[in-house]
Amino acid sequence: MTESMRKMTTGFDEIADLALRTSGQIFHRAQQYLVEARLAHILRRENFSTLEELSNCLTVRSNVLLEREVAAALTSKETAFFRDRHILRQIVDDILPRAARRKAETGDTTPLRILCAGGSTGQEAYSLAMLLHEMDAESLSGCEVQILSIDICKASTERAKAGVFGHFEIQTGLSVHRMLAYFDKEDGGWCLNASLRRCVQFEVMNLREPFDHIGLFDVVLCRNVISFMASQIAQDLTERLVPL
Repeated sequence: MTESMRKMTTGFDEIADLALRTSGQIFHRAQQYLVEARLAHILRRENFSTLEELSNCLTVRSNVLLEREVAAALTSKETAFFRDRHILRQIVDDILPRAARRKAETGDTTPLRILCAGGSTGQEAYSLAMLLHEMDAESLSGCEVQILSIDICKASTERAKAGVFGHFEIQTGLSVHRMLAYFDKEDGGWCLNASLRRCVQFEVMNLREPFDHIGLFDVVLCRNVISFMASQIAQDLTERLVPL
């Protein structure tokens, strides 16, 4: 192995170790191209040419904010409106109505709560909000529904709160009817109307850290997150999510 290749490998290994410690994600050396692509904007901003330069910076000078930003940038941002729509429909048409009936029978007046863990830029949570807006309110026995979407990435969370999506994002999974019903065309994108944005709460949160403070939920979605984690970390997270 040449010296340049050794440095490249060392830089990747240190960044991969940071991802494992911070977010639980596991990266193999064959995925170096993926790591470099996801960190490209940070490398450019900090004027680094290689992963080794970035890892050296993090080693020599402790910078918790930059470490968190790197870990967040490495997470998958893959999402779309109404992805796996049969799952979303089952939640709205079956799971929530049954939970609402149980609450009505026991006199429980607390809201129905949905958690979207690893919510990225908000398409999953907003898809649920649209389905809830379109359903017959009587099927929920008068229960209020609260949706909380959490993600480790601050930038993705801020985008989700703003509710502004690009042309490609708006065309992925959305019907023309819903696009016209819920979005307004703005310069550079499509903005979700304020009434629907108010249906979802967004918070920056790392699932590797304690999250008991967010309370209990009737439905927990954690798709596109656990599958990228190391097996033991994924198992531990699943067990922590069950009480929610």
